[in-house]
Amino acid sequence: MIRLHLRPGHERRIRSGHPWVFSNEIQRIEGSVEPGTAAQVLSAGNELLGTAYYNPHSLIAARILSRAAADIDTADFFLDRIGHALAHRRTLYGNAGALRLVHGEGDHLPGLVVDRYQDVLAVQFLTLGMEHRRDLILAALKNLLQPRAIVARNNAAVRELEGLPQQVELLYGSLPEPVEIIEHGLRFRVDILGGQKTGHFLDQKENHLALQNRVEDQRVLDLFCYSGSWAIHAARFGAAEVLGVDISPTAVALAEANAQLNFQESTCRFVQADVFELLRRLRQEKHRFGTIILDPPAFVKSRKRLPEAIKGYLTINRRAMELLASGGYLFTCSCSHHMDRDTFLHTIRHASRQAGREMRLVEMRGQSFDHPVLLSCPETEYLKCAVLQACD
Repeated sequence: MIRLHLRPGHERRIRSGHPWVFSNEIQRIEGSVEPGTAAQVLSAGNELLGTAYYNPHSLIAARILSRAAADIDTADFFLDRIGHALAHRRTLYGNAGALRLVHGEGDHLPGLVVDRYQDVLAVQFLTLGMEHRRDLILAALKNLLQPRAIVARNNAAVRELEGLPQQVELLYGSLPEPVEIIEHGLRFRVDILGGQKTGHFLDQKENHLALQNRVEDQRVLDLFCYSGSWAIHAARFGAAEVLGVDISPTAVALAEANAQLNFQESTCRFVQADVFELLRRLRQEKHRFGTIILDPPAFVKSRKRLPEAIKGYLTINRRAMELLASGGYLFTCSCSHHMDRDTFLHTIRHASRQAGREMRLVEMRGQSFDHPVLLSCPETEYLKCAVLQACD
């Protein structure tokens, strides 16, 4: 195990509980460096701050897995750590079949994501350190969960920053067709191999319930609808008509299939379109909706692109507000940690001024409980969901 000695005065953030060590914070290294190797992180005064894995080719050079001296290259380490994450989920959801089992830093396993879809696991090894420990992690998952199949959804762009290729692989077992889950009594098919994220937006499941009593007998517009989870929940809670929109024909087909799984009537309708263009056309045609849902993909891929992303959020929120009926609700979301809550609310406030609408903030929501947020690591809080009401 190598030893990373930090520069004087650079351990404050680590002491506060943040797990990342940046390359410019390291003063010297003891030992033979191999990318992905285990490392002790030490203060300038030689105090042990934690056990991490190290990647000399990444800006985030080390990520801490334990605050003590620990052997992170054993099956028992991952069996224990993933077991704790699983036990926490069971206190929240019992034996629910669809949820996030491991949320990276939020579960003290930075660089690892594990989502459960019944007896199928979708895993993301987002860092070199976790990629090197793949076999140990897979052994722990098989031991704890006895899955039918494990799929690696390693097509996340962040892997390129670690010097890793983007790819999707079946790592274990055989994949059932189709994969289907239950969320709040509703059925959804999940595209494990080709869907967005790992196949389903598990982080919005509590927020879907907030539609209740806000869509009854209303026309509902679901923008960036993906597999239709918002739209289908709106129909379940009594919407008169739901229009879902996504630019991906694959997403629209999946949303249509999911609606048919749950309803015989045609409350939900889905169309393929560019959301920005459609919003402009709907305004020209003087449409009005009682509830509008905006759940776009992450516009902010890096902090330097934040100003550009803000313009996108400003445009779609302004155009959505222009279509709201008086007293109507807007559910508007951002899933990028680069846009913090204050910036997001400021952008929405600006959009309401541009739209000439008086908007009331009814509630501010976040990611589901199985995506835990560490106060010491703000990056673990990424999803914002503001529920607004037009009160003009």
